[in-house]
Amino acid sequence: MNQSALLRPDWTPATIALMVLGFVVFWPLGLAMLAYIIFGDRLRGFKRDVNEATDGFFAGCRKNMHRRRPHFDTGNVAFDDWRKAELDRLEEERRKLDEMRAEFDSYVRELRRAKDQEEFDRFMRERNTSRRDDSTGGVPGFSTP
Repeated sequence: MNQSALLRPDWTPATIALMVLGFVVFWPLGLAMLAYIIFGDRLRGFKRDVNEATDGFFAGCRKNMHRRRPHFDTGNVAFDDWRKAELDRLEEERRKLDEMRAEFDSYVRELRRAKDQEEFDRFMRERNTSRRDDSTGGVPGFSTP
């Protein structure tokens, strides 16, 4: 059973228990849970309506999906040129930082792999040594002090 089925906006034992617990711990939590139980089924429609209303408003900002950098002209050509140059410089710096982070991540991953390999090799040596000692330990049933 997933979480959405447990906490659906309805009078279920889980939602009632959470509401009572909310009132016991801090009364606004209980009140919020009560509001969710009563009005929760309207939330989905509200979210859908808000998303539809804002889709057209933010459509201009989403033209470049890789970097969501809206392009607004101020009317001042010198400032717009300077801003474009600065944004391009920052974009180049961001690209360099992303490359360095990827290199560092691969370096750390390689260090972890080497450490894990060393630990595994040591375990296998100790295991093989203990098995040889057990097999050549002498007379069965007798142990050496």
